[in-house]
Amino acid sequence: MDGGIRESYRPALERLTASSSAADLIMMAEQLQQVAELLAREPRLRRALVDPSREPADRGGLATQVLHGKVDERVAAQVAELVARRWSGPGELRTAAERLAVDTFLASAAKTGELGEVEDELFRFAQLVDGTPALAAALSDPATPAPYRTALVDDLLADRTQTVTLHLVRFAVSGLGGRGFAASLARLVDLTAAARDRTVAYVTAATALSEADEERLAAALAQRYGAQVSVQVTVDPRVIGGLSVQIGSDLYDGTLSHRLELARAAVTS
Repeated sequence: MDGGIRESYRPALERLTASSSAADLIMMAEQLQQVAELLAREPRLRRALVDPSREPADRGGLATQVLHGKVDERVAAQVAELVARRWSGPGELRTAAERLAVDTFLASAAKTGELGEVEDELFRFAQLVDGTPALAAALSDPATPAPYRTALVDDLLADRTQTVTLHLVRFAVSGLGGRGFAASLARLVDLTAAARDRTVAYVTAATALSEADEERLAAALAQRYGAQVSVQVTVDPRVIGGLSVQIGSDLYDGTLSHRLELARAAVTS
């Protein structure tokens, strides 16, 4: 489904990217995010925009009418083109609108050559949140209004990260496709890597890897998977030694702690 969603708007996004500045793309991505949030709030509108009994031009016209005067004309045209497609249900349209907003933010970072930095910053912030229970609770609590959680993100990241990183973390506060904050952040790391035509390898090690070690590992994994690999390392002394590497659903656990667990299991079985 994910590839089909992106194919539904890729030509329009490519045209927009070619003719727009990085700042313009951020402005339009913010508006597309607002459209996605509108679709999340208004189930009747979502249903009307995917109603198969209505002609595609009619659905597109409805979207244009709803958004008239509220967003840039280019954004309204993109949304109208999006809703004119056939969708399996209202939730799929919402997901497509979210992905379009995220990919427009990423197109802005690509324009300025900052995609690699954005990926690293998203991953490091995810690590910070994961390692700070109080922060994780504050950012994930659905009982706390989103504006308060967004303000906390701004306090933590404003002027400390790339502009696109800040926007994407704000996006994670509202949740991508109904995900929680942590899962949304992880999804954004993967999407940012994909925008660089890379697959993410999540590596756990007892100590930090040198740059040369990361490069060797990335090269070995790229050869194995036939694709460029982005290595993101989590340092966890509890693994004692060795590496754990996860790519997609593949997990290679060569840590000393895992070997000890296997040995204990063998002795006690």
